[in-house]
Amino acid sequence: MTTSSAMPPAAPKKDHGRAGRNLPAAIGSAVVLLSAIAASLWFYKTAFMVIVAVAVVVALWELGRGLAAKGIDLPEQPLMVGGVVMVVVAYFWGAPALVTATAVTALVVMLWLLRRGVDGYVKNASASVFTLIYVPFLGSFVALLLAEGGATDFDRWDDGVKGIVVFILVTIASDIGGYVAGVLFGKHPMAPVISPKKSWEGFAGSALFCVLAGWALVVYLLDGDWWVGVLLGLIAVVMATLGDLCESVMKRDLGIKDMSQIIPGHGGLMDRLDSLLATIAPIWLLLHYLVF
Repeated sequence: MTTSSAMPPAAPKKDHGRAGRNLPAAIGSAVVLLSAIAASLWFYKTAFMVIVAVAVVVALWELGRGLAAKGIDLPEQPLMVGGVVMVVVAYFWGAPALVTATAVTALVVMLWLLRRGVDGYVKNASASVFTLIYVPFLGSFVALLLAEGGATDFDRWDDGVKGIVVFILVTIASDIGGYVAGVLFGKHPMAPVISPKKSWEGFAGSALFCVLAGWALVVYLLDGDWWVGVLLGLIAVVMATLGDLCESVMKRDLGIKDMSQIIPGHGGLMDRLDSLLATIAPIWLLLHYLVF
């Protein structure tokens, strides 16, 4: 005897093609995020630090959710508070203060975990220190870059604002170049086990766009030497690609597709920050010593 109570088959997930994302939603989300960044930099650059601090907190929350899939329980409160403090001291007092704040936050986190007892202490403490370095420490280099030209006494269009523009546009150039070349010409996977959609052709497109963007921005926006721009582009494309691959490895190890779904068309905030976190430190180093 048969009945009609069987569950209907699940609707197939929409295929977004070789791009692997909902392009209209991704573009819309990117426009909103970039508009918020541009508005903060234009009206009062210190306001951009609020965006950075919020991004650090959200990224820590996402990473905590992802690591929980492997039974790792991050102490979110000290990580979030310490992360915001790291961003603030980096902006107002520079690299030495950032190093000190990072060390103090790491110690506080390890002491905080003592309350949970012995079981899982090494696993949770190790993951917490890793998270501390990966998100707020690297993210604080954005504050160091913005502080070029002054943290409180500054012009609206100073070296710090220009540096942030260069950093963001070069990283975006890597993403766009890789996307276009990968969709049009991608045939040879770069790391099929880690990221099947990433191809060597896409990497070549990223490199071309990055070098051109780095050269143009450093020469015409920062009045720097052309070879510094080319070097910046090469460093950015390598670091952005490695950052993307590292996060892909993490997600595969954790058994998740995206860190969250808070940004339409992109997934989680960490899915957009992976390249930015990887490129910001070397870009700050290069601009600080060779341009500013």
